[in-house]
Amino acid sequence: MTKKIKIEKDTSTEAKIKDAARKVFMQKGFAAARTRDIAEESGINLALLNYYFRSKEKLFHEVMSEKIQQFFGVLFPIINNSSTKLETKIDLIVANYIDMLSENPDLPLFVLNEMKGKRGQINKTLPIEKITKNVSLVQQLQKRRPDINPVHFLMNILGMTVFPFIARPAFGAIGILNKSDFETVIEERRKLIPVWIKAALKAK
Repeated sequence: MTKKIKIEKDTSTEAKIKDAARKVFMQKGFAAARTRDIAEESGINLALLNYYFRSKEKLFHEVMSEKIQQFFGVLFPIINNSSTKLETKIDLIVANYIDMLSENPDLPLFVLNEMKGKRGQINKTLPIEKITKNVSLVQQLQKRRPDINPVHFLMNILGMTVFPFIARPAFGAIGILNKSDFETVIEERRKLIPVWIKAALKAK
């Protein structure tokens, strides 16, 4: 009985540390974040944090792997589903990304900033090669438009969907869009982006 209680307590402490690390890394990035900041945010002492995670790098790798999965993981269930039509895939990719990014607006800038270094280790975290090889979406696109490079196709969808969230601070700073206006524009883009992408499929 005593042993079971200890395991549950350990699990709770580890989860508390990870929650704190997510907040600190998202606010400060890897370089500026200190393990002491994470310990203070989680309400534990530095020695206990070091007991669970031996280094800032190890803790960051766990958080970064989770964030990369969150950012790119939206794609894989959709593009790998052979029973879904190409047009429906476009609708789903846009809708799912907008939903996810609306709840996590700081995620894309964090992931892209941290991926510039080697710490993200994206190739080890995600099977990136699947995007450009034998996935259903690529096969459907090549059958429909063999003249279109699938990489351009995905870049266009993600660029149109993700970029507004990356540029949101700039829009706000120069007074183009306040929070309410931004949300309105994003909801408009939920409908418009699939229209634009499908139009590009038909264009010669």
